[in-house]
Amino acid sequence: MLGYIWQYFYSSFLRFWLKWFLRQITGKCELQRICAGYTQGALRTTQIEYSLKSSKTKVLQDAVKVKEDAVVDCVAQIMRHKNINEQKDPTFKVTLQQCLMQISGYNTLFNAVEDLRKEVFDSENEDHEKMLLKLWGLLMPSVKLESRITKQWGNIGFQGDDPKTDFRGMGMLGLVNLVFFSENYTNAARQVLSHANHPKLGYSYAIVGINLTEMAYSLLRSGALKAHFYNSVSGKPEMHDFHQLYCYLAYEFDKFWVDEEPESIMEFNIYREKFHDKVKGYLLESDVNLILKVDAKN
Repeated sequence: MLGYIWQYFYSSFLRFWLKWFLRQITGKCELQRICAGYTQGALRTTQIEYSLKSSKTKVLQDAVKVKEDAVVDCVAQIMRHKNINEQKDPTFKVTLQQCLMQISGYNTLFNAVEDLRKEVFDSENEDHEKMLLKLWGLLMPSVKLESRITKQWGNIGFQGDDPKTDFRGMGMLGLVNLVFFSENYTNAARQVLSHANHPKLGYSYAIVGINLTEMAYSLLRSGALKAHFYNSVSGKPEMHDFHQLYCYLAYEFDKFWVDEEPESIMEFNIYREKFHDKVKGYLLESDVNLILKVDAKN
């Protein structure tokens, strides 16, 4: 209760007068002080985002929702509104543009991920089928698939004879992530698959992969991945960066599972949540950067 009262008092009264006082002392507005006081990364961009959202001015409030192609004009509007002289503060314009590109890029990335998640796997779609067969070829290069519908799919962790039923929750996003990991980190993916097929510690590789896609999607939707992307991508994050984040989760979850040595797959939900909590803890760190540090296939 006391925390809520303090937050209300600070945001409603104290913050305004503190900003006014610092502007009188430094001759710079809050946005300028943030741009000058922080290096590129999550600390700077999240501070800029908070400052814009907390503003009582519509021009600043709307900046957090600006589209990529309107960033330059948006910065110009902010500079006019704040009476910022570009000659006196030549780095501000470039720095604020970069921050807004990251903020805008995160929003755009979520929309792209959401679109792919909503795309239903269609066995009548030639591209979808090719991608599914590509996954098999990447993971089981020496084993020929006997037919499109076969119990063999269980060897890479699908539940039934036809994998299409397993993509219902995450749509094509689940399949694209699985293929991306297998194609770009082939040795690591095959290593993870070998662990998944362990007689005692094994788990359903593909099903767990789709589950981890859901984890990545939820973290993105909640905004929890902002610090990671603001640190790891200097401009706007792309779909490729989301797939890379999935690769990190897939590889690190396998390590976590093997180290924890669960009694059986029946405990999956327990260890999944433990891993989820671990990742969320990392994401609270200002310098977080969840990059998979293993050699790619080449």
